[in-house]
Amino acid sequence: MMLNYQKTNLFSLAILLILLASSYFVSINWWWFLLVFVVRFVILVIGSFSISSNFHVKAYCSNPLENKKIIAITFDDGPNENTLLILDILKKHNVKASFFCIGKSIEKNPEILKRIMDEGHIVGNHSYSHSNFFDFYRKNRLIAEIQKTDALIESMTGKKMKLFRPPYGVTNPSIRRALEVTKHKVIGWNIRSLDGILKDEKIIFARIKNRIAPGGIVLLHDTLHTVTILERLMLYLEENEYKVVSIEALLNIKAYEN
Repeated sequence: MMLNYQKTNLFSLAILLILLASSYFVSINWWWFLLVFVVRFVILVIGSFSISSNFHVKAYCSNPLENKKIIAITFDDGPNENTLLILDILKKHNVKASFFCIGKSIEKNPEILKRIMDEGHIVGNHSYSHSNFFDFYRKNRLIAEIQKTDALIESMTGKKMKLFRPPYGVTNPSIRRALEVTKHKVIGWNIRSLDGILKDEKIIFARIKNRIAPGGIVLLHDTLHTVTILERLMLYLEENEYKVVSIEALLNIKAYEN
C-alpha cells in the first residue's frame, strides 16, 4: 500500500494511541514515542521531496503504459536568453517541448514567451517568484503566486494555464490546498538531468541517456549547460528512434482551458 500524507498521519496517530494505551498496563520506554515522531518526520521529508511519490498531490511523472519509443522533454525556470538557444535547437530538429515558466522571468522577457508559443511549444506555470521559501508559503500566498503567473501568460497569449510544476518539485499540504483552489494538474518527471546543479556536461548527458525509456518525461532547465548538451541529446534520440512529443500527447491531457 502506497503511503500518502493522510495515511502517514493516521498510522502515526494509531501507533501513538496503542503505545499510550499499553503504557497503562506495562512500562513503555519514552524512546518508542520519540521513534514514532522521528519515523513520521523522515517519511514526510521523503514524500515532500519526491514528486513521483504522489505523497501530497497527484503528479503526472511519466506514462507507464506507453510502450512506443516516445518521450516528452520539459524545461524549467525560463524564459531567459538561454531559452532562445534552446528554441533554435528544438526548431532545427522539429521537436515540440514544454516550458514551465516563472512569472518574474515572463515579465522581463515577454517576447521570448511569445516565441515559445508561436513555435508550438507547451507553456506551464512554475510560480511567480520561484522563491527559495516557496515551500514555506501558506495557502493564500501560494494561490496568489500561481494565479498571478496564470494571469500574465493569459494576458500575453490568450491561454489559461492548466499545468503547474512546483518549484524544486517539492509538495506539501499548503501546496495541495492551493491546487484544490486553482485546479491545476501537477507535472513532474522521471528523468532528472540535474543540469541546474551539476557542471560536468558528460555526467548530465549520461544521466539522461541512461534513464531514457518509453513514456518518460525529461526534466531540463533553461541553462547554458542544457544548451550545450541538447544537440547531443537530440542526435541520440534520433539515432535510437525515439520521438519527442508534447506533454499533452504523452499524457493525454490538455495544457490550456481555451
